[in-house]
This record gives sequence, C-alpha cells and structure tokens, in this order.
Amino acid sequence: MTREEWKELIQSKIVFLDGATGTNLQKQGMPVGVCPEKWILENPEKMIGLQREFIRAGSDILYAPTFTANRIKLEEYGLEKDISVMNRALIKLSKTAIREEQKQGLERKIYVAGDITMTGEQLYPIGKLQFEELVDVYKEQISYMLLEGVDLFIIETMMSLQECRAAVLAVKETCDLPVMVTLTFNDDMRTLFGTDPQTAVVVLENMGADAVGLNCSTGPDKMLPVVEIMRKYSSIPIIAKPNAGLPHLENNVTVFDMEPDRFAEEVKKLAEAGASIVGGCCGATPEHIKEVVKVVRDMKIPTVRENTLRALTTERRTLEIEMDGKFLVVGERINPTGKKALQEELRNDTFEIVNKMAEEQVENGADILDVNVGMNGIDEKEVMLKVIYELMNSSEVPLCIDSSYVEIIEAALRIYPGRALINSISLEKEKFEKLIPIAKKYGAMFILLPLSDKGLPKDLEEKKEIINIILERALELGLTKESIIVDGLVNTVGANKKAALETLETIRYCKQDLGLATICGLSNISFGLPERSFVNATFLALAIREGLTMAIANPSQNLLMNTAFATDLLLNKEEADVRYIKRVSENPTNFVSEKKSIASGEKKGSSPVEEAVIKGERKQILKLVKETLDCGKAPGEIINTMLIPAINKVGDLFEKQIYFLPQLISSAETMKTAIDYLEPMLHNGEDEKKLGTVVMATVAGDIHDIGKNLVVLMLKNYGFEVIDLGKDVPSKKVVDTAKEVDADIIGLSALMTTTMMEMKNVVEMAHNEGIRAKIIIGGAVITENFAEEIGADGYSKDAQDAVKLVKRLMQLVD
Repeated sequence: MTREEWKELIQSKIVFLDGATGTNLQKQGMPVGVCPEKWILENPEKMIGLQREFIRAGSDILYAPTFTANRIKLEEYGLEKDISVMNRALIKLSKTAIREEQKQGLERKIYVAGDITMTGEQLYPIGKLQFEELVDVYKEQISYMLLEGVDLFIIETMMSLQECRAAVLAVKETCDLPVMVTLTFNDDMRTLFGTDPQTAVVVLENMGADAVGLNCSTGPDKMLPVVEIMRKYSSIPIIAKPNAGLPHLENNVTVFDMEPDRFAEEVKKLAEAGASIVGGCCGATPEHIKEVVKVVRDMKIPTVRENTLRALTTERRTLEIEMDGKFLVVGERINPTGKKALQEELRNDTFEIVNKMAEEQVENGADILDVNVGMNGIDEKEVMLKVIYELMNSSEVPLCIDSSYVEIIEAALRIYPGRALINSISLEKEKFEKLIPIAKKYGAMFILLPLSDKGLPKDLEEKKEIINIILERALELGLTKESIIVDGLVNTVGANKKAALETLETIRYCKQDLGLATICGLSNISFGLPERSFVNATFLALAIREGLTMAIANPSQNLLMNTAFATDLLLNKEEADVRYIKRVSENPTNFVSEKKSIASGEKKGSSPVEEAVIKGERKQILKLVKETLDCGKAPGEIINTMLIPAINKVGDLFEKQIYFLPQLISSAETMKTAIDYLEPMLHNGEDEKKLGTVVMATVAGDIHDIGKNLVVLMLKNYGFEVIDLGKDVPSKKVVDTAKEVDADIIGLSALMTTTMMEMKNVVEMAHNEGIRAKIIIGGAVITENFAEEIGADGYSKDAQDAVKLVKRLMQLVD
C-alpha cells in the first residue's frame, strides 16, 4: 500500500475494519488454550470463510490472523522455529479470502494489515526484556509478513506505550508501509501502564503512526470519552474498534450483550465524536460490521486538528506548551559540572542524588528536567541511559536530553517512553544533518540553537537567517513548527550592551512572525555584573512580556521563579493569580541587602593615564599617553609605572566584586589601546623583553570565545607574547603550535560540558609529545577539580586569575 493510496483511502470515506477473530473462531470450534495461529493453519477454511464474510459486510481492511505469531509467544507452544512459515501462511489466508471474493465479482480494493500485539514479557526496568530485544522481536515478525505482500500494519490491543513505541520503530525501520496503533484503556481512561489518551496520541502521532485509537476491553458506549479526547489532540485519523458490549456466560459459552443494530448506533456516536476508522473487536460478528457500514457509511468524515499539539510527555502524562500560556521552567541541575558528589555517584552507578535533584526541582516548580551527564571518567552513553531509566520511573515531568554527541541523544530518545526535548540542534554540520532526522524519527521536540560552524551570529539578521534555515529543513523532513523551540541565544550584556535587546527581538520575531515557541538560558545575560539575580529576574520579566515560552534555570532561585509567576499574573494568563499566590506563599523571597563601597579606583597622586585605565576611558587614553610622552616620560616607564599598576588595581577591584565584567573589559581594552600605541616605540629604542609565550585556544567543537579573548588581552597587557589560535581549534593544532614556538604555557577554554573533554585530549597529546609547556584551563563549565582529573597544571576562574596563574607557573614575581 503506497502512501498515496493510504491518503486517498482515509480522505475519501470513513474506513471500515473487520470484526473479531478469536470469538468468531471459537464459535466454529477453536478450543480455548490452543495456539490460535496453529489452529487457524490447521483449519484454513474457517479463517478464509470468516474473512470473506467480513469483506461482504463492507470491511475495507482485514486483520491478518498473525496476532500473537511473534517469537516470544510462539515459544510458549514450542513453535518458535516455525515463525517464518506461520506468518507467511497466515498472510496468505487473508490474501486468499480477497481473491475468492474477487472471483465472485468484488471490485473494490481490500487491504491486508499485518497484526502485531504485545509479547507478554515485561520491559526493563520493570522486567528483564530489553527495549532493543523487543524491537528485534517485532522486526522479525514484520519481515516475514512483508515477504507475502502485506499492505499495512496494525499494532493492537496494547497496554504499554513503550511497547507501542518499540513496534512502531520496528515497522519504520523495516519498511515504509502505513502503521496504525490501538491501545486498550480501562474505565479510568488509562492503560494498564497508566498512559492517558492524549499522551498516547502525542507520542505515537509524532513518531509517525498513521492512525491511532483504541480497541477491545469495552463496548462502544464506554469508548466515547476516550475518542473525544483523542480527537482533541490528534491531527491523524482516530480508530475505534470496540467489543460488542459486555461479555457474559450463557450455557457456559461467552456471549456479548450488544446486538448488531444497537452496536451500529453506538459506533455511529464514535464516528460523530471523531473516529474515522471503525470496526469491531471481541464479539463483533460480520452482522455487526454490516450494520455499522449501513449506519455510518454516508456520514461526513470527522475533521481532525490542522496542526500537531505542541507538547512534551512522560509515559503517563502530557505537558502542553502554549504560546500564551503558563511560563515553563526547564530545571538545569542534573549536570555533574562542578558537583563532586554527583560526579562520584555517576562513576559508581548510584543515582540517589539524581533522583533527589529531580524531586527537588519538580517541587520547586520545574516543568521539564534537563539531563546532562557529560563528565570525565565515564561512558557517557551508558550513564545517560541509566539515568533515563531512573527518571522514567521516579520523575513526573518530561525530560530534556542534553548532550553534544549525536549517538548519545539518539540512544536516550530511543528508550525514552514519552516525547522528549532535544537540547539542542544548531546549524553546525554534525547536528544539522543528523539530529533533525533523529528528531523526526523519535517524534521529539528540539531546541533550535541559532549557531553555525562560523560561530555566534555576527548580528541579529544572521541569527534570524540561521533560524529560518533550520526551520525550513525541519519542515522539509516532516516536522512541524510545533516541534521547535528557538533558543534566544542570550549573550552577556556586560560585553555587548545590545545583548538583551537583540534577544528580546529574537523572541518577538519567533513568536509573532514565525509562530515558534522560545527558550533561553538566563544566567549568561548577567555574567560579570553585581547582584546578578536582579538582572536575571528583570530580563526574564521583559522576555516573558515579549513571548518567551520557557527558560532553562535553577528552580530553587526564588527571586527568579517568583518573578516568572508574577509576570504571568500581570499578563493575565489563565489561573496565573492562583498560581502566583500559591507560589509566593510557599516560597517567599528574602532580600538581603549588602552594600558595597564602590571605590573610585584612584590612588592619591595617581597619574591621568592610570585613572583613564581604571575608569576605562578608551577614547581619552591616547591623548593622555601623548601628553605624558611630551612631558619626557619614556614608553617603557609609562607601561611599567602607570599602565601595569592600573590594570593590577582593576584586577583587585574585580576580585573583590567591586568591579565586574563590563569594567574589566573596558579597562583592558583601554590598556590595549595604549600598549598598541607605545609598542613600536619600544622596538625603536628600548628592547622590550616578553615575559613568556602563551598559546591560547578554545577547544575543538566549542565556538565560544569571549572568556578566551579577555584572557588573551590581559596576558598581552602584562607583557606576554600570546599566540591566539581562535575557537574550535583541533587538539593537534594546539600541540603542534606549542612545539613550534616552544611555548611556556598552553591556555585552553571551553564553555560547554560537551566540549570540555577535548581539554583532556590536549593534555594527553602534549604529554605524549614531550611538550614542556604548562597547561592551564578555564571556562564557564570548568572547575579546579576537573583540572586535577585531567592532569592540567592549573585552573583559573577568570582573566585576572589567569594572569596570576601564568606568572605563578612561570615563577615570575607578581
């Protein structure tokens, strides 16, 4: 069955399935307790006759009698070696029934669906059956049915959403035929494993199911509320295949209490509620199907949603993401960076802290949990899967899979039993080409990060261009806008005064012009500023006003969280008042005011050149330097007695948190302007001796260089020769350059947990090459503990500390 045939079928009419197989064959003598498939093959005329009756009743699709013909079920009867022969023969029976009817003048097209169901074995971590084993079990059965030309597949009578996922993947990885999925729901409108109708729809539709619905367990009257919910959430056809009422015993024979005419009237209600593919399950005879066709066939095809739902899920519940709804928080704490206790647990395969972090973040208001296990000394893929399994059972909120390794993201998505969020997909070649198809395959949402192989976008227009390129490609591959959340890409306002405005415009553009949800990490906006929490909270309020959908943050920060709830309140979002009152009542914000004396930085008798550097007066510095030269001061004297003492003072103020990143950058740039002017004069008359040679680089895979650039600037200002290799630098190039120039120091920077391991590669390569240079590391995600772990010679927390570290390692007088 081609995709075009499927589309034509579901758009042209209400589609009719067949009725029951088991209960009808039992009426014809099939004993209870036998292998149904074996009995059918021993009595083929019974099956062929039944299916011919269903065709005459009006069925468009026949379920081939392969229901439990998988390896695990057949093993119960000692028939596992016959799996190929049995599946192929069972498909042939349905094909034979169609041919026999064609001989009698049948002209309409009848399709054969290969029937797949649960194996009866419990999946890990509840049972012992591994997810991949189950996929292989289904693939094996599917492959044999394909040999006989099956038209499509039905995965039916499912109670586990995870097993549905395994079966859908098995079909998708084996062929391109349509696949329908139906689950069985209890009276509480949940499956045995606790999945509700909307969660089943969201997960299976986004994984590529062509129709989804429910079958068995109840009559059509009890199915009505489930169908109504599914229609609300689904943009694909809804299937309803109910039992013929409730079963009861008559003369020791099970019978169902709903006659064909009443059954048909109840199925009509299901069609009115949104089911466009209907049939019958246990107790439904050809007469039941005939009446359904008679009553329903002229009905208008139910409409479905025009777009998919913007939502994430666990296995049991759905988190709707509304553009103008409740602001959402992605908890960021499950990340080993800087957390020694968590690192130790992950190395020892214990997850008490992981579970505690998950619980605390959810209690504090996290709607989604980001999971990142990137660290030294572990198999990241193996640990990621173990953490996912832990959180599958302990967490009530959806997960955000955070890794820069494509294979780790795919492995996590494969076993995750709901709909997860990928953090993240950029225009970097590896992610752009591989991760978008992976998001489509597993039905995941993803964070669109507007970066490219060139690095950070140079301006707002380039950022928008990257967003549109990734969006266009995602749409080409069948993803929808509702699957994408754009990262506003927050830069630090201390380094770029327009950073906040550019991010706010990105948020507005994505929501208003493109119809895309947005996300951002907040802390970067305030890096290097005093009282950062106020900057973060204020920026958050502005961003929510522009339409920010969610943020990655620590939900234990009350000021931030309470600001988010207050902003929702002021924007009159639904039930925001109740949420705000509950939030602040349980989590009051306590402000502690700690006044700091902001020193002018001027020492008594300091020169105008020193004052200009301390104040960051870049526009004035050359004028002042020239005036000082005119007064008879030598270039070297200006550097040694004015510029260097000034930058030392700035460093002291920075360490005391009296000065922050903007002042540090401004002062360093001012000093650089002066040094650049004076340096040629030194070579003309004064022999300036460099303190040492430093090779600096941002490691391979990392395109962030703000911190590295500042270190380069500071080291140059202090008289070091610095060879700046830039960002995303291969490890071999770093080591080769250090060898070539006989460097005293190799400085490495990384901003992401996913690239920090490149530092270890440089350390090992340098040691193997016999490089004498000391290796120092730094960056937002780097810690002193990590430096010790990988064998680096030192760690610096910032640019000023890097200067001190280099001097200490080179045994220079500070």
